[in-house]
Amino acid sequence: MSDKPVKEVKLEIQVDDDIAQGVYANLAVVNHSDAEFTLDFIFVQPQAPRAKVRSRVITSPKHVKRLLLALEENLKKYEQQFGVIDISAPGVKHNIGDFH
Repeated sequence: MSDKPVKEVKLEIQVDDDIAQGVYANLAVVNHSDAEFTLDFIFVQPQAPRAKVRSRVITSPKHVKRLLLALEENLKKYEQQFGVIDISAPGVKHNIGDFH
């Protein structure tokens, strides 16, 4: 093994104005193959029979795992500050594995 210190790289992240505005999604569909995950973020209007994918992210399994850990950590911090999020909805039944 080398005793050379690892050089820290600073990453500058730029966001174009149209991307910085973001999009609202109230449904996510997750699919995967052996090589990648596809995350579709969808906006469903109440009582509408159709919905549209607003954004699609295709990424590696390793990145999905890092994203999951980051989301879990941030959700824990959010609930400590603002209280537990209740995801039950009266009269709505669907499998958590189908849609999110």
